Amino acid sequence: MELIQVTKEMYATAKRIDKATRTIYTLALAKAETEKIYRIELAKEMIKLRESGVQATLIPDISRGNTAFLRFERDLARDTYNSANASLKGLQTEASLLQTISKYHEVL
Repeated sequence: MELIQVTKEMYATAKRIDKATRTIYTLALAKAETEKIYRIELAKEMIKLRESGVQATLIPDISRGNTAFLRFERDLARDTYNSANASLKGLQTEASLLQTISKYHEVL
């Protein structure tokens, strides 16, 4: 790999890391927001079931079932965030590899 090509690849990777960082920030906000919404709605559902006289031992299971869609949204947001984080780590590894190749070219 020629030094010019390595430098271009390093620049492209740096751009991708920058974009990924901004995307991860947005995904982190979405993750936190969906967690908040799920927790609030789960608590409301538990209170509603408690007030309607549902047996106390059944309330957690029924309330989780009634808020399953929100839990799905929460889990999806969490896994999307984790996936983006893993991709960012891959880009950082790629950048490190390109830096190593660049240093190797400097030695030659």
